[in-house]
Amino acid sequence: MRSDLLTLLSGDVVDVAPTLLGCVIGHRNADGYVGVRLTEVEAYKGELDPGSHSYRGKTARNSSMFGPAGTLYVYFTYGMHHCVNLVCGDSDSSRGALLRAGEVVDGVDLATSRRSGRRRSPAPFRSLARGPACVAQALGLTLANDGESVFDDDWSFDLPPQPIDAGRIRSGPRVGLRGPGGDGDQYPWRFWLDGDPTVSAYKPAAALKPRR
Repeated sequence: MRSDLLTLLSGDVVDVAPTLLGCVIGHRNADGYVGVRLTEVEAYKGELDPGSHSYRGKTARNSSMFGPAGTLYVYFTYGMHHCVNLVCGDSDSSRGALLRAGEVVDGVDLATSRRSGRRRSPAPFRSLARGPACVAQALGLTLANDGESVFDDDWSFDLPPQPIDAGRIRSGPRVGLRGPGGDGDQYPWRFWLDGDPTVSAYKPAAALKPRR
């Protein structure tokens, strides 16, 4: 099973990304275990992709992107959210798939507790992992998990028991990217399961305000 998964993740990220749909990624820490069935991902292609964190090369922040297939690149954004990418392709190629959304299929109570925080009411079930920050929060991830691997003891990654019907898979522009990386014709590298309620709402990048 591990060799099959490694072979899958070692392919071209644009080909790998849609095959991740329906896979279940799970993480265990001191609080317990949560598993998320992936319903939406985005592919990022390193130095060939102006939307990628590694477009301009290796830095302290993105170094995990240059690890072997199966490595997890966790980053902090907007001063409040963590997001997670699954590294694909050869080592040093810095390709990755952003885990955008999914359905919590194991550890629902724990994921609900993590996601509800200071909310007056619990987070709705379909929203537990609906959006990249929600995926990371449901799985209990912080920067301390950056560089871990889905092959580590605290992680699991399972392929769907049956291949996803190709007719359910949609593709389009990635979310919130300005400039060339947000061009949906050149980079239609967001993939999702059509009709799944846990898929996040598409939002284009906000236009820059003109200087006065």
